[in-house]
Amino acid sequence: MTTVNIFEAKSSLSRLVAAVETGREAEIVIARNGRPVARLVPIAPAPDAAKRLGLLAGRYPSMTLEEFDADNERIAALFEGEPE
Repeated sequence: MTTVNIFEAKSSLSRLVAAVETGREAEIVIARNGRPVARLVPIAPAPDAAKRLGLLAGRYPSMTLEEFDADNERIAALFEGEPE
């Protein structure tokens, strides 16, 4: 963890941001009169949506489309308020 004073941070902000962005520094603390007042840290990358696909693979039994759709009429009747 690097600590820089606020004057240095103002005059070399691009260099400090690049250091955090590239991972050379995990965080940079900015201090005023020797007291820490702010932290410069990288923003966590957004989770890759493509990695979520198949998250539950193998947890449920496989079924055919006909088996999956077998209860459609019964479910529709329940939504329409008809007794089972």
